[in-house]
Amino acid sequence: MVWPVTRRAFLRFAGVSLASETLRAQEQPVFSTDVKVVNVLATVRDKRGELVGSLNQDDFLVFEDGRPQTIRYFARESNLPLTLGLLVDTSGSQRRVLDAERGACLRFFDQVVRERKDQVFILQFDTVVQVRQALTSSVGKLDDALAYVDSETMNQVRARNGGGTLLYDAVIQASEEIMQKQTGRKAVIVLSDGVDIGSGGTLKESVDAAQRADTLVYSILYSDSGAYGLFGGPDGKRVLQELSKETGGSFFEVSKKQPVDKVFQILEEELRTQYSIGYTSDKPVTVSEFRSLELRAKQKNLVVQARREYWAQR
Repeated sequence: MVWPVTRRAFLRFAGVSLASETLRAQEQPVFSTDVKVVNVLATVRDKRGELVGSLNQDDFLVFEDGRPQTIRYFARESNLPLTLGLLVDTSGSQRRVLDAERGACLRFFDQVVRERKDQVFILQFDTVVQVRQALTSSVGKLDDALAYVDSETMNQVRARNGGGTLLYDAVIQASEEIMQKQTGRKAVIVLSDGVDIGSGGTLKESVDAAQRADTLVYSILYSDSGAYGLFGGPDGKRVLQELSKETGGSFFEVSKKQPVDKVFQILEEELRTQYSIGYTSDKPVTVSEFRSLELRAKQKNLVVQARREYWAQR
C-alpha cells in the first residue's frame, strides 16, 4: 500500500535532506573551475603544543597582503588523498645515519600510505639528484626503493669531481618536476643535516619553487656529530627551519630524547590533523606575483601553522 505524502511532510523531508547535504558539503571542499582558488593547508596547536583538530570554518580568519578575505571552502584533511615526497640526503656526512633513516621511513609509510589513495615518491641527493621511486601507492615498491637509497661510493665521488650535497636543487626538482603536476594535499619530507654544497639554486629559490607548487616542506634535521671531524661542520639548522617555516611545514630535530621514529610519529599526527581553507582573492591577478598570506585562529591561545605566501598566476 502506498501512503499519500502531504505537501507539509514532503517539505519537512526535503528540509532535512538539504540540511544533511549542507553538513556533508562543509567537510568536502568543492572547487569551481571558473575561479582561481587559493588553497591553504594549516595545522593548529594550543599553548601546550598539542594539535587541535576540531575547529570549523568560522574559527579562522585569512588575510592576503593585509586585506581580510572571505573563506569559501573548508575541510578537515584527514581523509583526503595525499601526495608525499621523501627527499633523503645521501652525502658522506649522512652515511652513518642512513640505516636508521631507512627503517623509520618504511615504518612511517606502513602507517600513513593508503594504497590506491595516497601517492609517494622517493628522491635522494648528494653530488647529483636522483629519483629512486616515481609516484606510487605501493608500500612494497617504496620498501624496495629504500634499499637502494645509499651514499655515493668513493669511485662515484671521484668520477663526479668531488662530493656535494644538492639540497636546494633537490627541493626545486621535486617541486617543479613532480609536485607542480599534482593536485590536492602535497608535502615533501627532507631528511638532512641542512648543509648544501654545490647547488645551482639558492635557499630562496627552493622556497619559491615549493610555494609555486603549493607544497609543504617538513624538515627533519638528522646529523652525525662526527661526520665533519673534531671541530664539527656548518650548522644547517637555520636552513631547514626556513624551508619549513616559509612553506607552512614543520621542523624537527632528531635527538636522544626525540629519536627519528618519534619524529615520524609526530609528523603522522600532523598530516592527519590538517585543515584545508580556500578563498578567492578580492584582487584580480593582472600580473603573476607572490602575495602574502596570514591565517589566524579567532581563539587567542591557538597558534596556526601555514604558508606565508602564494604564487598568484596570471
